[in-house]
Amino acid sequence: MSGPHKTGFAVVGGGIVGASVAYGLAARGESVTLFDEGDIAFRAARGNLGNVWVQGKGVGLPAYADLTRLAAKGWDDFARELGAESGLDLHFRRPGAFFFCFSEDELERRGKMLSDLEAGAMVPSGFEIMDNAGIRKLLPEVGPAVAGATFCSDDGTTNPFHLLRALVTVFERRGDYRPRHSVESVSPDGSGFRVRTPQGEWLSDRVILTAGLGNRELAPALNLSAPIRPVRGQILVTEKLKPFLRYGISFIRQSVEGGVIFGESSEEAGLDDRTTPQVIQATAKRAVAALPLLAGAQVVRSWAALRVMSPDGMPIYAESADYPGAFLVTVHSGVTLAPFHAGPLAAALSAGWLESSWQPFSSDRFRVPAS
Repeated sequence: MSGPHKTGFAVVGGGIVGASVAYGLAARGESVTLFDEGDIAFRAARGNLGNVWVQGKGVGLPAYADLTRLAAKGWDDFARELGAESGLDLHFRRPGAFFFCFSEDELERRGKMLSDLEAGAMVPSGFEIMDNAGIRKLLPEVGPAVAGATFCSDDGTTNPFHLLRALVTVFERRGDYRPRHSVESVSPDGSGFRVRTPQGEWLSDRVILTAGLGNRELAPALNLSAPIRPVRGQILVTEKLKPFLRYGISFIRQSVEGGVIFGESSEEAGLDDRTTPQVIQATAKRAVAALPLLAGAQVVRSWAALRVMSPDGMPIYAESADYPGAFLVTVHSGVTLAPFHAGPLAAALSAGWLESSWQPFSSDRFRVPAS
């Protein structure tokens, strides 16, 4: 019987986060194996509208606001380079985006929240507060039920499925891509790590856990903590419509092909990724209130997906104190942060350490001191 395979980096989890990290490591000449469970996995990308989103990110943790803003600013170069390498159009656009508020009180609260966030952040990102008439000047299709909105020119959209495909397409040319390889366990092995799959075992110098919800089961063997949970979101898409939505909206996006995608539910449903009539109906009703022209559009598909959420909604970037070279990367905002994961984070992982400025994202923040 042949012995285990060997690799420099084992990246466990082939969704957008893992593929971004693997793409970045391979671009730096590292020997990388990317383990991808495949489409039987709870793909968080399925529940992603494709927003490259800045406004409102980082409430309670200004370091996250700065991280998000820097990553979003890197999207222009990232999309251009990845698109050229892969031959795929990521459909990245940055026209700016609205967050609709359906009452004056909601608009006032949101404006104050964004003002406070701006005061605490180091990287600037301006925003505007608009009433319904102001929105209508840019987006005549807005409904009268919308009291106002915040608008941020740093926000954009992309196609998350094209993004994932492009990352994997380029990575396959540089690294060892292992689709349909479900990782059963990861454990320390001498000075490195042993990765076990039904198809065989790998020995790696370093291991990066990017397995989304799977990180909960894999992390403890490396003395890492992944206190994450699934949050269900339900999505609808309409038939192809004539292009009309020139700007992004937090919960509505028109694809390049014309279909309008919308969804904003956030449900504590465990690992249940089924749709429910009540949420689908409520989502459709709210979308029509925002854009009345959608009332005549035919919904062609609805689905649900499980997002990966930490207790405070912020990323977790950590290295095992007991097993150096074992890293945990788990985050809800994999699309927006893709340039960071493929760039600065991959560079730091290649060097074998995490920057001290990322300490606010350590899982240590969830530890409650003993009384």
